[in-house]
Amino acid sequence: MIDFESALALVLAEARPLERETVRIESAAGRVLAEDLGARGDAPRTAVSTMDGYAVREADLASLPARLPLASVAFPGRSDRPDLPPGTCARVFTGAPLPDSADRVVPQEDVSRDGDEVLFASAPGQARFIRAAGSDFRAGETLLAAGTVLGYRAMVAVAAADTNSLPVIRRPRVVVLGTGDELVEPGQALEIPGSVPDSVTRAIAALVGASGGEVFARHRLGDAPAALEGAARQALDDADLVVVTGGASVGERDFARAMFEPFGLDLIFSKVAIKPGKPVWFGRACGRLVLGLPGNPGSAMVTGRLFLAPLIAGLAGRDPAALMDWQNATLTAPLPACGDRETFERGRRVDGGVAILDARESGDQKALAAADVLIRRRPGAPGLEAGQTVSVLAF
Repeated sequence: MIDFESALALVLAEARPLERETVRIESAAGRVLAEDLGARGDAPRTAVSTMDGYAVREADLASLPARLPLASVAFPGRSDRPDLPPGTCARVFTGAPLPDSADRVVPQEDVSRDGDEVLFASAPGQARFIRAAGSDFRAGETLLAAGTVLGYRAMVAVAAADTNSLPVIRRPRVVVLGTGDELVEPGQALEIPGSVPDSVTRAIAALVGASGGEVFARHRLGDAPAALEGAARQALDDADLVVVTGGASVGERDFARAMFEPFGLDLIFSKVAIKPGKPVWFGRACGRLVLGLPGNPGSAMVTGRLFLAPLIAGLAGRDPAALMDWQNATLTAPLPACGDRETFERGRRVDGGVAILDARESGDQKALAAADVLIRRRPGAPGLEAGQTVSVLAF
């Protein structure tokens, strides 16, 4: 059995980005850019108006009031830029290209219109309401650096670069296997004596997706060794990472590790000195990574957050260390002393600080949904009072 930091270091050592692939822009959101993204052209490609109004030559407003005939009208999306003769103006709309000779846009609310003539009665202000060509970026300029996670803001730049496909890091394919004869599909448990809804594999699948992975398959498996071995073989064929829940203790029907042994399971670690989640294990089989999580919901989600989330993030090209950003927080209620294992208490942010949840058993599910932080406690740490500082991780 190893300590938490050692186990995490071993996980992070395997959290290396997968190979790159090219995807269409429609599939790029949430992915990680594999190389710098450069702009194909200038933005804007020509000077455009930033207001609905009238484009003029500065010199034609030297003497006010000025009455200028309307020479042309420009709408967004037009490519033609008719010249603006001296002593005239052009009707322009927001985003429309400006005539080359115009050097100012006067907003429509600052003028009056009389048929095809426009009256400029007062001096315009300092603002010219023009976006110069290339003022946002120039052709070839890097808009996004390699390693950028393509969130909703970054997708603006992806589209602005005028590209319809781009290189990204391949998302890890994950197969989630839940073991235990007692597990049934939610919605069936009350009709089947002795059964419980399978809450863990669905939650683990959601965590995989949130961390940047792709759930290739999710299966519930009974405690039959032959069927378990068959499922393990198929999962190793399909996945970059197999996550198996349950069957990780020392009971007679705990087969989670045994199901991978025919395929050369090489354990990286077998237990971690933490609470909850001591039975968590990690290894390789047939060149694939395998992570074993406890079956109890609380233990599964705590160990999933501590080990699975950064592992998926790293494989997907994200920064796994960013998911392990421990912060200081102030207790709003007392915290009991810690036992002989490093403990990660489920807590919640309240009143500007954090407090431990009352329900703390590994099988508690209602309280699990209320938790939004893990409170880290070192082995043998004494009890703390409200107002003291603890280290927390977003959960």
